[in-house]
Amino acid sequence: MSSLSLAVRDSTTMLRRNLLHARRYPSLTLNLLLTPVMLLLLFVYIFGGAMSGGAGRDAYIAYIVPGILMMTIGSTVVGTAVSVSMDMSEGIIARFRTMAIHRGSVLFGHVVGSVMQSVASVVLVGAVGVAIGFRSTDATALEWLAAFGLLVLFALALTWIAVGMGLVSPNAEAASNNAMPLILLPLISSAFVPLDSMPGWFQPIAEYQPFTPAIETLRGLLLGTEIGHNGWLAVAWSIGLAVLGYFWAAKKFNSDPK
Repeated sequence: MSSLSLAVRDSTTMLRRNLLHARRYPSLTLNLLLTPVMLLLLFVYIFGGAMSGGAGRDAYIAYIVPGILMMTIGSTVVGTAVSVSMDMSEGIIARFRTMAIHRGSVLFGHVVGSVMQSVASVVLVGAVGVAIGFRSTDATALEWLAAFGLLVLFALALTWIAVGMGLVSPNAEAASNNAMPLILLPLISSAFVPLDSMPGWFQPIAEYQPFTPAIETLRGLLLGTEIGHNGWLAVAWSIGLAVLGYFWAAKKFNSDPK
């Protein structure tokens, strides 16, 4: 059997392990999933009238749902950081190191499993958005496919960053705290209000962080708004974060003595 076949086989085994682990302990995923759902309902039904600027609740639902979908990815991958940290601190990784398995399969199992959970979470939150009135009637099949590809790419990027955070954390609590920026960054993006409503000194911070270009690109694909330079910024951020997270995680995993 070739080394590639062994890597695929072992990665598939690790993926199955992580999915079974997530199924047996669903509380972490549910807790992380409730955050974007509650924010969606809170901003639509409590703050929506004030924050819509007179455009109406339906217009604000259309505006906020793409931001909440991206925030869902950030929330979901926090569980990945916690899961990786638990594996490292509980000794199971030390046992894997003594077995004849592909070394990178442990990380790839976490990454693929996390991306699958992120996509499932986005679908569930998107269903809530549709239930309360979100519609994307103008998007073509190609735009829907591009939107799905963007969500998967962004999930992959944040997952690798979360894996790195989990590897450098001494325990699950620290991993959860270290990964909090992945939840907080969408709060200072264009997810809830347009950039031009923010103070002038703060607009560049909100505009060029990873979440805002991804959110604006998703809005453009689903709602037909102007994408402009946000499309290539979103792809650049996603690829850059994925590469950075991969090399960070691989270096830490390969050098960790535990």
